[in-house]
Amino acid sequence: MGRYVIRRLLQMIPVFIGSTLLIFVMVYALGDPVAALFGDKAPDPATAARIRKDLYLDRPLWEQYLHYMGQIFQGNFGTAFNGQPVTELMASAFPVTLRLTVVAIAIEIVVGITLGVVSGLRRGKAIDTTLLVLTLVVISVPTFVTGYLLQFVLGVKWGWVRPSVSADAPFDELILPGVVLALVSLAYVTRLSRTSIAENTKADYVRTATAKGLPRRRVVTRHLLRNSLIPVVTFIGTDIGALMGGAIVTERIFNIHGVGYQLYQGILRNNSPTVVGFVTILVIVFLLANLLVDLLYAVLDPRIRYA
Repeated sequence: MGRYVIRRLLQMIPVFIGSTLLIFVMVYALGDPVAALFGDKAPDPATAARIRKDLYLDRPLWEQYLHYMGQIFQGNFGTAFNGQPVTELMASAFPVTLRLTVVAIAIEIVVGITLGVVSGLRRGKAIDTTLLVLTLVVISVPTFVTGYLLQFVLGVKWGWVRPSVSADAPFDELILPGVVLALVSLAYVTRLSRTSIAENTKADYVRTATAKGLPRRRVVTRHLLRNSLIPVVTFIGTDIGALMGGAIVTERIFNIHGVGYQLYQGILRNNSPTVVGFVTILVIVFLLANLLVDLLYAVLDPRIRYA
């Protein structure tokens, strides 16, 4: 196991370099960040040249990337155009989005897997058909429609929850945004769980466990569910980074100043250091989540061993 982890960590290095290089080139190819800093006003050439020199923008792109990577390994992600260090923006944004992601993942796992098991064990029944239709509807409706609808009905009209999240963003205020963020992923988890459960119900190990006289609950939880969760775990692992980076719509609806909000502001203002810094951290989150998923395979399926 230890050798496998070391090998995977070494494999992450070229992936990380390639991903950050691609992001760096794409972001800085969007336009001149110095011109965007001045808006519609044309900057004084001398002032613009001084700013480009201070931001290391007067060098070739490959030198800018090497300088940026060197700064990252020193814990310096640069300075936003408003003069605030990017690390300070991260310190205020990532904890909020992390709490929102935890709420969304918890809802996705508990509700999605439960509905998937119920649907898979009753394949072809009325409840199975109903859940398939509902999940298809959830997948078809855009997130901003669901978000504004739930915000208006539950927050404004009925007053069950706060329509917007306060600056501290406690867990209780993040339940509704977490539901909105998790809905589409929850639908996919339900369908994946349902398909996997329905296929493995006819497997030999399930029939053997049933023939031995094991209680049905134990057959489902210890044998059927455990072996059916591998595709679900794969999806959830890759979904962690997607939820953190894709929370732009949800955070805008509920006025949450997290990663999605900062990315939106950075893209809107062509604030390249902010966008590149935040996306670099999201790349690391994706890589670590995929490593965790691979390690969970051996826990779920005893037939899988890493030499």
